[in-house]
Amino acid sequence: MAQHRALIVGGSVGGLFAANLLRASGWDAVVFERNPEELTGRGAGISTHPQLHDIMRRLGIAFDDSMGITVRDVVFLDRDGRAYVERDTHRVMSSWGRIFRSLRDMVPEGSYRLGMSLTRVEQDAGGVTAIFADGTRERGDLLVGADGSRSTVREQFLPGHQPEYAGYVAWRAMLDERDIPPAIHAELFHRYTYCLPPGELFLAYPVPGRNNETQAGQRAYNIVWYRPTTPERLADFCTDAAGKCHGTAIAPPLLRPDVIAWAKAQARALVAPQVAEIFERDPRPFFQAIFDLDAPQIAFGRVALLGDAAFVARPHPGAGTTKAALDAAKLADSIAAHGLERGLTAYQREQKAFGSGIVALGRREGAFLTDWLKPPTERTYPWQTWDIEELMHSHNSRSAEVRKVLDASRNLGAA
Repeated sequence: MAQHRALIVGGSVGGLFAANLLRASGWDAVVFERNPEELTGRGAGISTHPQLHDIMRRLGIAFDDSMGITVRDVVFLDRDGRAYVERDTHRVMSSWGRIFRSLRDMVPEGSYRLGMSLTRVEQDAGGVTAIFADGTRERGDLLVGADGSRSTVREQFLPGHQPEYAGYVAWRAMLDERDIPPAIHAELFHRYTYCLPPGELFLAYPVPGRNNETQAGQRAYNIVWYRPTTPERLADFCTDAAGKCHGTAIAPPLLRPDVIAWAKAQARALVAPQVAEIFERDPRPFFQAIFDLDAPQIAFGRVALLGDAAFVARPHPGAGTTKAALDAAKLADSIAAHGLERGLTAYQREQKAFGSGIVALGRREGAFLTDWLKPPTERTYPWQTWDIEELMHSHNSRSAEVRKVLDASRNLGAA
C-alpha cells in the first residue's frame, strides 16, 4: 500500500508539530516554508503548559531542565522600583527557538523545503495539489495550512476573514544575562516581574538564551509591554524612515530610530528603573500589534488549518505554542482513528470549539487593555490599573483555564 503524503504549508512550530506527529503515525509529511532562510525567533519568550510537555515527550523530546527556566516568584514593582507585592508561582518559561530547534531536528532535510511560497491550492476526489510561486506543483493526500496569522491557505478558503486589531501592541525586548547589571540581575533575574502603568501591562521573565542555552550566565531576560495604541499611531510606528507604511507590522530592522528612542523614553518615565534599564540596553526593541480571529471553519475537503492559521488568539493565556501542538495531535490522532474524511470531520468539530474557547479566553484577559482606548464614560473598567488579585488569579490559573477549554471541546467531540 502506498504511503499517504501530507503537504505542510508553514515551517514554524505548528507545521513542525504536524509533520512530526503525522510522520509518527506512518505518513510521509513534507514541510514547505516560504522564507528562503532558516527561521529564527528574536525575543520570543513563551510560557509552557503541561499539554505541551506531554506532546513533546510523545515525540521523544524530553521536556527537562534544558527546555526552559522555572520561575517560582512574582514581584510587582512601582515606578520608583519598590516591590509592593510578592507572591509564589510556578511557571516554566521557554523560548520559541528552543521549541523550534527540538522539532526541526527531527525532520529529514529533504522533507523541509525553504523558499516555497504558496500561491493556491487545488483539490479533487483523488488528492490535493499545492502550487507555489516558482511554478512547482506538489501532490498529496492532505494539505495542512500552518502558515501563521496571515495564512495564504486560510485566505483562499475563508476570503474576507482576517485578524482584527485589538487596540494595543506588545513591545518586546530581550537582553542577554551577561549584559544585565549585577545588582539588577541579583534582584530580578529569577523572578517574574510586573509593572502596571495606567492602562498598561508590563511583564518580564527569564528565558533560554539566543542559542537556546539554559545554563547560568548564558540565558536571557525577556520583556513584553502591552500598550493601548490607536490605529493612527500604529500606522506611524509601521512607517519606515523612507516614508513607506508597512500596514500593521514592520520588520524590526526598519523601525525608525525616533520610534525606538520614544519607546525607551516611555520606559524610563513609566516603569521601574530596574526593568527600564533592561529595556533600554536592548539596542533594538520592537513591537507586535495584537490581533485575534475566531475562524468559522478549519477543515475544507482535504485541507485543514491549525495553529495561528486557524485561530489567532491574543497572547495573554500563553497558549499559542500549546494550541498548535494540540491541534496537530488531534489532527494526526483523528485521521489515524477514523481515516481522512471522518478524521477531518472530528478535527473540525473538536478543534473549532477549542480554538474559539482560546480566542475567548484571550479576549477576556485582554479586555482591560482594549477598554482603555474608549472614552472614560464608556469604559467597563473605570480603574486605572489592573486589579492585582484578578491578575494573579489569571497568572496562576492559565494552565487550568487551558485545560477547561480543552476538556469542553473533547466533551463536545464525545457527545
